[in-house]
Amino acid sequence: MKPKVYITRKIPKEVVKQIAEVCNVRMWEEEDIPVPRHVLEKELAESDGLYCLLTENIDRDLLDKSPRLKVISNMAVGYNNIDIKTASQRGIMVTNTPGVLAQTTADLTFALLMATARRLVESSDFLRKGEWKTWSPMLLTGQDVYGSTLGIIGLGQIGELVAQRAKGFEMHVLYHNRSRKLEAEEKKGIQYTDMETLLKESDFVCILTPFTSETRHLIGRKELSLMKNTAVLINTARGGIVDEAALYDALKKKEIWAAGLDVFEQEPVAIDHPLLTLSNVVTLPHIGSASFHTRMQMAQLAAENLLAALLGDIPKTLVNESVISK
Repeated sequence: MKPKVYITRKIPKEVVKQIAEVCNVRMWEEEDIPVPRHVLEKELAESDGLYCLLTENIDRDLLDKSPRLKVISNMAVGYNNIDIKTASQRGIMVTNTPGVLAQTTADLTFALLMATARRLVESSDFLRKGEWKTWSPMLLTGQDVYGSTLGIIGLGQIGELVAQRAKGFEMHVLYHNRSRKLEAEEKKGIQYTDMETLLKESDFVCILTPFTSETRHLIGRKELSLMKNTAVLINTARGGIVDEAALYDALKKKEIWAAGLDVFEQEPVAIDHPLLTLSNVVTLPHIGSASFHTRMQMAQLAAENLLAALLGDIPKTLVNESVISK
């Protein structure tokens, strides 16, 4: 019998067809809302494989109700939505989709930095509302990107690619990471520093670190108070890394100049979220990897991982390698 697979969101037809050649596939067809918990529980009770997104909370309780599950293929780089410890204890392989989205996310990160610095969204709204009456010397003035200082928190693959783009604007790049990356320092001409120095000296602070229990609210009131009042905070990593209440206060009080956010603590973000009321915040609906080419690559890799696990092979990007020995 073919293994049974449940897909929690509508994915490209070509990818569904690839999985269906090997498996019996069921898929949540609604595009505007995530799969309800009770539906997910019912489907996983009889599924051998799960193809999911960050929107699904795969916790211990759900795994308790999924006795047949052999693999969880997450179409994302992050996997904090999955109880890795419980999955590993039960021999369930967990996979993600790193690497394929690095360039696209680096593009979006730098685009968000520039849009926030030069007030592009605010300026577009200003024009569309008919508020542009005349040219004025200080109208909608922003911050210079060229020749400024960029501080990168978390120098993984995406961080290095953002640093590479920054060099095209002759930015001075500082970075803080769990460990120094001497090769990157030499090749890209970037400088390692402690967190406090990075926050104090940077014109732009870019968050690109993974979201873990250690990095939750890594940027809070204390950290924001260290930044320049002309500084811009950019977050394209995970919302929980920034204390949003503290960020709102800092922006409202002009303690920092602006923020560009692709991610939020709770997603999708509520329309009445305080940060959405501020003109000095550019907000995006978590589109860091949203190019046609990249999303297709992510979907394809997630499918390959899923099928490899179900066919007895080791997936390309296995998160919990300890299950191999089980």
